[in-house]
Amino acid sequence: MAHRSISAKAGRFTESVIREMNRLAVEHGAVSLAQGFPDFACPPQLKRAVADAVNADLNQYAITWGSKPLRDAIAASTPRHFPGWGVIDPETQVTVTCGATEAVVFEPFYENYGPDAVLSDAVPRYVTLHEPDWHIDPDELRAAFGKKTRGIVVNSPHNPTGKVFTRAELELIASLCQEFDVIAFTDDIYEHIVYEGEHIPLATLPGMAERTVSIHSMSKTYSVTGWRVGWTIAPAELSIGIRRVHDFLTVGAAAPLQAAAVTALEFPEAYYVGLADGYRARRAALLPALRHAGFRVHEPAGAYYVMTDIRDLTTDDDVTFAQRLIRDPGVAAVPGSSFFSRPELGRTKLRFAFPKRLETLHAAAERLALLAPLAPAG
Repeated sequence: MAHRSISAKAGRFTESVIREMNRLAVEHGAVSLAQGFPDFACPPQLKRAVADAVNADLNQYAITWGSKPLRDAIAASTPRHFPGWGVIDPETQVTVTCGATEAVVFEPFYENYGPDAVLSDAVPRYVTLHEPDWHIDPDELRAAFGKKTRGIVVNSPHNPTGKVFTRAELELIASLCQEFDVIAFTDDIYEHIVYEGEHIPLATLPGMAERTVSIHSMSKTYSVTGWRVGWTIAPAELSIGIRRVHDFLTVGAAAPLQAAAVTALEFPEAYYVGLADGYRARRAALLPALRHAGFRVHEPAGAYYVMTDIRDLTTDDDVTFAQRLIRDPGVAAVPGSSFFSRPELGRTKLRFAFPKRLETLHAAAERLALLAPLAPAG
């Protein structure tokens, strides 16, 4: 049989390290704090809404760029949560999706951004977020912009660090976008999971609504990561391109799930307060256990991840130590190097996720306690 090779683009990136760690956790019976999905039920109202939609025979294609009730709900709910947004036209600005050019990307970054850049023929330039508070160096950010810069990717609250970008940082980004005529792509999927600070959508800053593509999802806010229902809000002229590509790549998101999403977007404010409070309790359960085990912990201000440093525990690199942690004491995390363009920047780091039941986190804490004798005294 003739040798067959994959495409040049697919050959430039590997499988997901996050999913690999999760598979290893299953194989070894470890508690998985690697992949960021809940191990608890979604709101019961959503289960009923999906069943009602299926029973009502909403089982055929929805409009490619999203059912009208869902687009209307998105246009109504977004300014309700973030008043600075202004009026959103559901007919021209909202595109419902399934689950970008030369771009500036902050690192550490969610691992999908690298392959996405390859697939879109982007040439990314990386700007490092600096510990311990993961701040932006203004000079480094300005130096990353140039005549060829077409876009910037901003994720706040941030995966993997839990950083919530400050208003001053967002104003700096906005000023550079306007100076260099750059489009901002904002990953806002953790927008309702904030513990300290405030989530400020970049699109709400002066001059940014017309140059921002904001990306949202059902997955994290409503604990339905398997639904793969998301949406973009963008200026009408940019939405035309988004809708065309979406149409030919995936056609459309599942119609019954879109119907149920309308129910979710009508939840009262108390739901979102409870969501953040629930994750705050989970953070309070995991972080002391990590510190007791000997990890240096960067306390997250949002999202549901915590970046740690392992240099007080081992001389192993992040990948070796993560694999050893899965085997004994049986807790899975993600090697920090997978979040950097230069892997050496993450060689002493592991990321833990905590969207889990408290029982799961307590089990992880008990296992992590077995590492405590390795930590330095005091």
